[in-house]
Amino acid sequence: MNRANSQKSQLLMPANMVTLARICLVPVFVVALLSPWPDWLGLRAVINDDVKSLVAAAVFVFISCTDWLDGYLARKRNEVTDFGKFVDPLADKILVAAALLALVQLQVLPSWPVLIILTREFIVAGVRMIAASKHEVIAASWYGKAKTVAQIVAIVLFLVKDSISFPNADDALHDPLYLTSWLVMLIALALTIISMLDYIAQARHLLGFGAAAFSDEGARAGTDDIREDEVSDLACALIRDARERKVSLATAESLTGGMISCALTSVPGSSAVFQGGVASYAIQAKERVLGVDARTLSTEGVVSIPVAVQMAQGARSLLTADLAVAVTGIAGPGGAEPSKPVGTVCLAVCGAEHTVAHELHLEGDRDHVRLATTYHALRALHDALLER
Repeated sequence: MNRANSQKSQLLMPANMVTLARICLVPVFVVALLSPWPDWLGLRAVINDDVKSLVAAAVFVFISCTDWLDGYLARKRNEVTDFGKFVDPLADKILVAAALLALVQLQVLPSWPVLIILTREFIVAGVRMIAASKHEVIAASWYGKAKTVAQIVAIVLFLVKDSISFPNADDALHDPLYLTSWLVMLIALALTIISMLDYIAQARHLLGFGAAAFSDEGARAGTDDIREDEVSDLACALIRDARERKVSLATAESLTGGMISCALTSVPGSSAVFQGGVASYAIQAKERVLGVDARTLSTEGVVSIPVAVQMAQGARSLLTADLAVAVTGIAGPGGAEPSKPVGTVCLAVCGAEHTVAHELHLEGDRDHVRLATTYHALRALHDALLER
């Protein structure tokens, strides 16, 4: 019952309500643009088709501005939820797709730009599904954000352009608004393609044409014979490559209690790249020091992918590092749960534009689980460094 109430309260948060309102307003925009509503209201003498396009453009701008509002509310009120992360980008895509298809129907915009934009969305959605099945999170890069802004600006320009009639093609080609509309649309299309390629590049290890992914199956294999000297060798390689690439590192540890930081600081010269670590063993330390959301801890549990991701993000922000790794798990002998036996470990590596998370299932006693977790954390951090 408490879980159901918590989910309901997340849905009713102001930021999520604004996002849902944005989706509900999309039909209002479509009606304003396509329907003969001036005739319905007896306003045809005052509002012709050109004025109707300007009204639709104003409605579109208003709906688009709510995207900024829900983001502001979520950050200001610390109400970033999984539902919001899912529905917010969905609302943007629904609005943009509706506007583009409406412009095609009005013969203001040819169909080929719309096909490029929608194809990109289908491809990225497919990659996200693959990433989710592998418990990975691929953050949107600035290309994607710039793409969305460019698309919205281009749509507004085409809506305004539709309110101007050109006697012939030559007049249109010499009109600044016509040229600007197509220039911004071409920029939006370029960013659409670039953001898609960037997303595929980040997920290339999942698609089979990049470096092998650090996976749950790989975590199970070879954990019985991990030795301390292997951990030391891996730490040396990580520090060496981080120094060569000038990439700073940080850690957030729960079950290992500082073993990862100890392995890194045992390497001479590690101070050049290792910013520090947080041994957030207690729940309160995860909340107060790393900024892990209390609702996430209560609903998902301390040993979970979302908590590991927030720990890594918190360590990276707190210690101003380029890459941060976080681990939370059950080392034993106690603490096991029906769905989380001893040896369950959640690991996350967070960078500026890419977060990777895994759930590991390790075997052995408490000391071995902690040593194996340290090894896999260093390995995941090294893989992320090489992917840069």
